[in-house]
Amino acid sequence: MSMSLEERVRSAMAALLHAAGESQTELAAALGVSQAQVSRRQSGAAAWSLADCEAVAAHYGIDVLELLAGPTRAAEALPVGRRRISGRHADTFRPAVAREGGVR
Repeated sequence: MSMSLEERVRSAMAALLHAAGESQTELAAALGVSQAQVSRRQSGAAAWSLADCEAVAAHYGIDVLELLAGPTRAAEALPVGRRRISGRHADTFRPAVAREGGVR
């Protein structure tokens, strides 16, 4: 049996939170709502509205259709700079700089 749209959105939200290394509190702050409101939406006690979905997609830099497509598509669409790497956000990752003699 396939997921309902509401289940797909909740799963996509969870996948994005995990992939970005964000908490519900951080997402709530970005959306201008309380963490409790995010929690109720994630638990299914309240529904994510289309306006919420647009705001979340904009926050993560993805198209709203990728969010509605489900967790795999949403997480894959997350820009590299928004992804966490080994517990850190990708934008805080400092790769080694290549030099003539190798990598320092």
